[in-house]
Parts: sequence; C-alpha cells; structure tokens
Amino acid sequence: MDNRPDTRLLPNFEKLFIEDRIGHGRHLFTLLRLFRGMYGGLFVSLLFFILKHSPIWLIPIITGDMINVVSNPDNININRIWIDLAIISVVIAQNVPTQLLHTSYLSRSSRQVEAGLRGTLVRKLQHLSISYHSELRSGKLQSKVLRDVEAIETLAKQMMYVFIPALLNVIVAFSVTAVNNPLVALFFVLIIPVGALMIFGFRKNIQRKNREFRKQIEEISGQITETVEMIPLTRAHGLDKVEIEKTDSTLMDLRGKGYRLDVAEALFGSSGWVMFTLFQMGALAFCCWLAAQGKMTVGDIVMYQGFFGTLLGSVNQLINVYPQFAKGFESMQSVSEILQSTDVEEYQGTIPVMHVQGGFSFERMHFKYRDTDQHVLSDFNLDIRPGECVAFVGESGAGKSTVLNMLIGYYKPTRGRLLVDGVPMDQIDLKSYRKHLAVVPQNTVLFHGSIRDNITYGLTDVSEEKLLEVIRMTQLQEVVASLPDGLDTKIGEHGGKLSGGQRQRIAIARALIRDPSVVLLDEATSALDNISEYQVQQAMRLLVKGRTTFIVAHRLSTIRDADRIVVMNKGRIVESGTFAELMELQGAFYKLQQMQMEYAGIS
Repeated sequence: MDNRPDTRLLPNFEKLFIEDRIGHGRHLFTLLRLFRGMYGGLFVSLLFFILKHSPIWLIPIITGDMINVVSNPDNININRIWIDLAIISVVIAQNVPTQLLHTSYLSRSSRQVEAGLRGTLVRKLQHLSISYHSELRSGKLQSKVLRDVEAIETLAKQMMYVFIPALLNVIVAFSVTAVNNPLVALFFVLIIPVGALMIFGFRKNIQRKNREFRKQIEEISGQITETVEMIPLTRAHGLDKVEIEKTDSTLMDLRGKGYRLDVAEALFGSSGWVMFTLFQMGALAFCCWLAAQGKMTVGDIVMYQGFFGTLLGSVNQLINVYPQFAKGFESMQSVSEILQSTDVEEYQGTIPVMHVQGGFSFERMHFKYRDTDQHVLSDFNLDIRPGECVAFVGESGAGKSTVLNMLIGYYKPTRGRLLVDGVPMDQIDLKSYRKHLAVVPQNTVLFHGSIRDNITYGLTDVSEEKLLEVIRMTQLQEVVASLPDGLDTKIGEHGGKLSGGQRQRIAIARALIRDPSVVLLDEATSALDNISEYQVQQAMRLLVKGRTTFIVAHRLSTIRDADRIVVMNKGRIVESGTFAELMELQGAFYKLQQMQMEYAGIS
C-alpha cells in the first residue's frame, strides 16, 4: 500500500487556523478539523482498532469464567474451558492483521495532515512580507516548520493511540461491571473526576513550562543556524571561544527550562500513579469483603480486577501522555503565529502584467520602516524612460538599495506612489510583474545544487545552447571546465565550494538567462577582481542593451556608461546627470569620485 501523501489533496490550513482562533481553548476542535476530508479513513481505522483492541476487554471475562469453572469441583465442565481457550486464542491472533490495517489507515491520514501543514506553512512564508522575514530568525522558522509540525502529528496519533483507547476502555469496563455489580462500578465512577481534577490542577504549570521550553528551542535553533553560517568569520578572527561561550549560555537556559519541565511532568505522573493504585487496592479489598460475605465469586474478583487494572492503566496512560498533549497544543499555538499573521505583502493588485516596457515614475515618494520614525526616502521624484540605464550612488544609508526594493515591490511607499509603464504598482499583480525582472543582489544567493540548477533556477525550458552561451558571456567556461562534473557539479551550501567572484558570476548568469525587461544590479561586481570585473562588464553591456537597468554601485568607475547617474543623500536626490556632466559640475558626485581616487592611491 502506497502511504505517500497525494499532493493534489494537500489541504490549506491557513484559513482554518484563522477561523478557529488558536489560543482561545479550541485546540481539540481545530485538531479534528485538520482531518476534514479524511474522516472516512479515520472511521475505518477506528473499526480496526476496536477489533485489534478487543482482547484487552475479553481476557478478564474469559479468565474470570475459567476460574469460576475450576473453583466449583462438584460441577467442573472441562469443555467450557477449551471453548474459552479457543475463543480467546482467535481473538488474540487477529491482533496482527487488524493492527497493521489500523496503523495503515491512521498513518495515511496523519501523514497527510503533516505534509499539508508543512506545505501551508511554506506557502504562507512565501506570502509574508520581507519585513516579517527580516525580523524573524530563520532558525525559528525552521523549528516551527519541522519540530512543531512533527509535534502536532504526534499529538494526532496520541489522540488515536491513547485517548480513544482509554475512552473505550472506560466505557467497556464500566458497562460490564455496572451490569454485573453496580456497587463495584462506583469505584470506576470515582476515577474519572479524580483524573480530571489532577489534569486541571497541573495543566497551567505544564503548559507554561512547555511554552518556555518551546521558545527556548526556537532561540537555540536560530542561534545555531547563525553560528554555523559564521564559522568562517569566527575561525578567521580567532573567536571560537566567544561563539562557544555564547551558545553554551543559551544551552544552559535550555537545560534549565527542560529540567523544570521534566520535574513537573514527573510529579504529575507519579501523583496520578499513587492516587489510582490506592483506588485499585481499595476496590480489591471491597471485592474480597463481598466474596467473604458470599456475594461474589473468586472468578468475579479476578474479572473486576482485570477491568479495574485496564481502566487504571488507561487513566494513568492519559495522565502520563498529557504532557505530550500539552506539547502538541503549544506547537499548534506556535504554528498559528505564522498562519494567523496578517503581515503579508502590502501590494495586492490583480492586473496581470504580460509585458514590461520599462518606464518607471517615482511620484513624491516617502518611505520609512515600521520600527522607526526616520524616513529612508523623502519626497523622492524620478522618471525613468524604457531602456534607460540608471545608476544610484551615495553614502551608505542614502536609500539606494531601498529604491531597488521598491522596484521589486518588497516595500510600499508610506506616501506617494510608484508607476510601472504608467500603471500604479498597487494595481498590478506582482507575481506576473516580477517574471520580467532579473535581480543580482549584493549578497549572492545560491543554494546547494549544481551550477546548472543555480543558473536555470525556476526555468524549465532552457536549451543547452542558450545555457552555454550565457556561460561564455559571464566568463565561466574555465570554471566549469575545471570542475569534476562540469555544469552538474554540486557547489555546496550557499556555493561554498566556489570563490566570491565565481559565485557572483553565476548570479549574473542567472539574470542573463532570463532575458528580462528590467535588470536590477545591487553591487553586482563588488566581489570581482579587476580582470573578472572587466569581463563581466562586457557581458553586462549585452544584458542591459535595450533594457531598463538600475544599478547601485559604490565603485564609481563601474558606472561610466550609465545613461544617468543619480546621487542620493539621506533619501533625497541631490544630483543627476551623466558621468561627464557630474564630473564637470564638481558637486557631490565629484567629491565621491575624488575620495575614491585618493583611497586607491591615484593622484
């Protein structure tokens, strides 16, 4: 049987988590709704569970009957014993196939929920704003997608493997006992409220400690992710001990919170065991007293004790597994922090963009980040013609990269607007618009795959000829030839097996192969040596020809051929013109150029 989830049926849980308002006492209701559309499979699983679990209920009855038969020496019916043995043997043997079928149907449903939740989280992360991602550490997101979803899937299984069996055990044990001896059944009745009171008494303390432990797990997950990424820097500066001490400090906090959680769970479990074992011994003494009065047979005592043991085992199991329930509920709360977030991309336009000519207009644009009152862009006005190459220069913090982020649609102006080919950006469909862009960021973004995979990322119809042409244009032929598997060589996480210049050229090749209408280059040649920079600039001339191009550059020598250079300072345009015009003006751009020449040792 194929238990892999059918990806066509993966449910979208985002709306469900929002509607059910996780965190308002609706965890069980939401957990049930997670299986919507799979109730048939769960029902079949429940039927097979009842069959496979039936020996637990029949063994006390058969045992009691056998003892009653042999305890009456004057009227022993040996055939009845053999019949009992045959019946219980068949019931026990059927446990194997019914257990497999029960697990198969349950696992199919629970794994479907697990895959659906992770898929929904990934889709939600793709729609959340860049601000949201910049404020939340990637390690925390990984913890939610991996650890918390696994805890929810475990919770669902615990409900089927523990809660429902315990409930059925209580119903069967109480029903059989109540029919035979209502007085003994009173002991069964008392167990339920005592168990409920114990859970209620420990619930808040266990929930609080689970929440503290979960948040600390997210913290250490984020810190370890950063630590691994910083190993080259840490090693280069001899800061190994500092980084280890920082991690050790967080691990000590985690150890403390984990220890307190373990102690709370141990106290909870042991208290339940003591209480219910005393109940069992009390019930045994009562049954023995009834037998001494001639009101109960020895076989009945064994039967009632068997049911009482089953009942106490179920209740104790619930007591012991409740911390796992609390962990699962806390994980549902953790996942809801993402799924209930309304911090999505601000642009929600619907006009599809079939073609981009490349004309842009910034109209009295102001922008500030949400956590500050200082504007990054102030009264920013700029018109760009289709096919124009515009370079932005200025000191760090002048707002250059923010302009590029505005063009991509990462941020929406606080005031003013941005027009694309005369259409306000808040009206267009960003997904279709971005297909016409090619972005080469300052920090090269590569993933663990081959050179081919990284260059053709997201494209499915790239011919080998076109790929090789792009390789040639970005001067990557020698790099590819020197690698053991050529274009199919794995480059390691973040392209760690390549030099900085090689990684940057792969990023430029990725832009070239898309044949975009608009090109955005944020310090695209910053990691290249002089020879590589010259080679890539030759390729870039082919890329930008006939395309609207935006360049952010600190090395002013790289933008001599730009149609227009925009000099920015504190979010405003202070100068604009060609390289020659700005040098002749001898203003802000001229001063920047002189500073760079002096720094390079050129007089």
